[in-house]
Amino acid sequence: MENLEAEPAEAGVILGEQLPVARAFTENLARRGEELGLIGPLELPRLWSRHILNSALVAPLLRPGLVGDIGTGAGLPGLVLAIARPDVNFVLIEPMERRVAWLNSQVDELGLTNTTVIRARAEEVSLDVPLDQVTARAVSAFRKLLPLTAPLLRDGGELVLMKGINAEAEVAAAIKEIRRFKVSDIRVDVLGEGVTSEVTRVVRGFVRA
Repeated sequence: MENLEAEPAEAGVILGEQLPVARAFTENLARRGEELGLIGPLELPRLWSRHILNSALVAPLLRPGLVGDIGTGAGLPGLVLAIARPDVNFVLIEPMERRVAWLNSQVDELGLTNTTVIRARAEEVSLDVPLDQVTARAVSAFRKLLPLTAPLLRDGGELVLMKGINAEAEVAAAIKEIRRFKVSDIRVDVLGEGVTSEVTRVVRGFVRA
């Protein structure tokens, strides 16, 4: 496809045997993403490096159990993680009907039996069981994310939130919310150094009841 970034060599290292499924999703997103308002017109030349692999780098941090992704949008990181970790169950939470339709179409087409899509705002969603881990990417500042994510976790559940270069500053600005939601062991991990052209920063922490 014209303008679509060539698949980087490291894609195979990061995604392993799941690479063919990730490739199919990437091609679908490249073909329909702009038309559906899922990605901007300038994203195709960096779709693999900035979005797909950037999301997939988080996969090793997840454990078998139930993982929720808040504001999944185009499927970043939720669908990519569901592809990379078929041993983990995912709940993708997205409020916009158009995006929910896209997510459901990809779940069906890619045969992702470990994935459920829920149309809801994070602050209004009602889950039958609490989450073991929760992810989010490019949703909001850390202090604003905590009220959306922490209440969805079980006691001892883990935040795995993708952030930008200012991750440390966002954590420092969220002291009040960190205390309010009893988040402990907060750290910022930098993933992909020496492997990918763009690293991924993840804020992690455990929520206690």
